[in-house]
Amino acid sequence: MSEAFIPMADPRAVFLAHQAEITRAIEHVLNSGRYILGAEVSAFEEAFAGFIGSRHCVGVNSGTDALVLALRGLGIGPGDEVITVSHTAVATVAAIELVGAIPVLVDVSEATRCMQPGDLGKALSERTRAVIPVHLYGQPAPMAEMVEFAKAHQLYTIEDCAQAHGAMIDGKKVGSFGDVACFSFYPTKNLGAIGDGGAVVCNDAGLYDKLRWLREYGWKNRYISDMAGMNTRLDEIQAAILNVKLKYLEEENEKRIALAGLYADTLAGTALSLPRQFGGQRHVFHLYVIETEARDALQVHLLQSGIGSGIHYPQAVHQQPAYRGRIRTSGKLEVTEKLVKRILSLPMYPQLEEEAILRVCQVLHGWEGR
Repeated sequence: MSEAFIPMADPRAVFLAHQAEITRAIEHVLNSGRYILGAEVSAFEEAFAGFIGSRHCVGVNSGTDALVLALRGLGIGPGDEVITVSHTAVATVAAIELVGAIPVLVDVSEATRCMQPGDLGKALSERTRAVIPVHLYGQPAPMAEMVEFAKAHQLYTIEDCAQAHGAMIDGKKVGSFGDVACFSFYPTKNLGAIGDGGAVVCNDAGLYDKLRWLREYGWKNRYISDMAGMNTRLDEIQAAILNVKLKYLEEENEKRIALAGLYADTLAGTALSLPRQFGGQRHVFHLYVIETEARDALQVHLLQSGIGSGIHYPQAVHQQPAYRGRIRTSGKLEVTEKLVKRILSLPMYPQLEEEAILRVCQVLHGWEGR
């Protein structure tokens, strides 16, 4: 009998782990008759702000819209420049362009795969308005250096936390360092909805009000647009699901961390480059990403062995057809271009059994022994 396929991610397994509670929560919303911006959204916004350590939270319909809303809330628009990384989900750069601003891309650190603070000065111009560090794969970006640079040059810091719910630096959660932070609740995230969803968190009460108004057509009073806004609302059903899942986020992050530790222990001594952890930081392993020169061949081998994997991401943003040749970069992005040829995401989700990790590692050891 063949062994069961091990997927890279399994949002259905996360649902099944909390099925009864989620089903009750959905039924409660359906029976309430209030489906948009009701009690569930308000409860989630309060709970999630408390979890992050911020005063305010605004629920929206995706992580991309969270970034768009944050940029608009800060008054960033046409002609303004925003510094971010090319090694990220394309959503980070797409959001900048959606408000009419200009992305300027910098390199990442080989160790963290997050923004390289030393490159920020190369990207700076008189039009720069903000920096968007991305906490990639669950690894915190070096926020102290980012915030220091931003303050020195009177820039906003917008944290892209789409892959890092619960990650920490010195006991403080990512999302609480910048002027504003953005989250995605895509189903495979550490905190995932069953559909799209996102949130913006901040501490400034004035910005919070503006974000709420912009979220719904610029309405301060219903049907009266005091500013040109948008429609990006977290719906009640997704909020109800997130209210259930938020209760288990810390427990499930600890499971991810334990599984990552098992990977690290079992793969020690191989030629594979493994994710690194740093003192004072909590990596929450949204993805477990290894590196190898033989990435493509290894991915085929894993699939033939009944193991799923992924590449996050196969091309950096500045290399992709829609952006190639028209996005400004701070010189050659050597680390970024090296990484995209080597990275491979192994199976990682909190319901993954240790036996499955050991099977993946056994296949990897077998590959190493070829």
